[in-house]
Amino acid sequence: MTLLRNREVKRFAAAIFALSAALAVTGFLFSREAGILVLIAALLLCLSFFAFTAYRYRQIRRLSDYLRRICAGEHSLEVRDNVEGELSILKNEIYKVTLMLSEYNNQLQREKQRLSEHMADISHQLKTPLTSMMVMVDLLADEGLPPEKRREFTARISSQLKRMEWLVSSLLKMARLDAGEVKMKQERVMFRTLMENALKPLLIPMELKSISYTVTGQDETLICDLQWTGEAIINILKNSIEHLPEHGEIEISAQDNPLYFEIRISDNGPGISREDLPHIFNRFYRGRNASPDSAGIGLAMARSIIQEQSGDIAVESRPGQGTTFFIRLYKSVI
Repeated sequence: MTLLRNREVKRFAAAIFALSAALAVTGFLFSREAGILVLIAALLLCLSFFAFTAYRYRQIRRLSDYLRRICAGEHSLEVRDNVEGELSILKNEIYKVTLMLSEYNNQLQREKQRLSEHMADISHQLKTPLTSMMVMVDLLADEGLPPEKRREFTARISSQLKRMEWLVSSLLKMARLDAGEVKMKQERVMFRTLMENALKPLLIPMELKSISYTVTGQDETLICDLQWTGEAIINILKNSIEHLPEHGEIEISAQDNPLYFEIRISDNGPGISREDLPHIFNRFYRGRNASPDSAGIGLAMARSIIQEQSGDIAVESRPGQGTTFFIRLYKSVI
């Protein structure tokens, strides 16, 4: 029998036999009937012990088989019972762990699928400018190419390289955010300073389209990471500039209240369609009115940055009535 290979069972059985023998000898010292009675009682005790131990072994063997099937991928097995006892408690705990492992496995599968989709999107985003540059490089190799065309193709290659540099930089930033490697600072920042840092790299694109802007609430202060929060605002402003027509307007305001610090970024552009509105913060999502150069990661990165600071970002928009982004940085409750 399998249970007799267990050292503890053999020791316990030996102890029972020794005790039974001692009790039987003692019983025979009193009388023959007493000795026989003690032997019968000892035999029944030993049989009960081995029967109960065999039952426990069968239950443990079932649990072992259950765990092997779980490891093989059968996560839907039911092992719980409503019987009181240590084995029932163990079964219930194993079932809870199984559910946790099953959910974790499903989550890993979803993450794997999402990673595969993201890699396909990234490959597409990089392949398009690379293909364009390869064609223009081949054209530049033509010695008879007119000088004006040569300058045009060179400028296009430079533009595509800058776009790829921004794309790769943004993807690396998002990867750091996803991996939890970014530790957001909690520093007191003047809203004026935050907006100056965010608007500075966008002044030339705004000037080229004659876009005007206003900033109110510049004397307010907030608690945030200056660099990363500025990155989020830059991406939102880029989205507004991309969709605004010439002579468009952007209004930026700040409001402080006991619960959160709110930044509003509004424009008078064409707005966002009802179909696109629920998806604009999804990675690599490009709406119907997106420009050909849009990669669909700016707003997704902005949301990740704000959420990393225990904040939230929302949007309100109607076609033909402009768009307003709301950035809320919630205050810690001590």
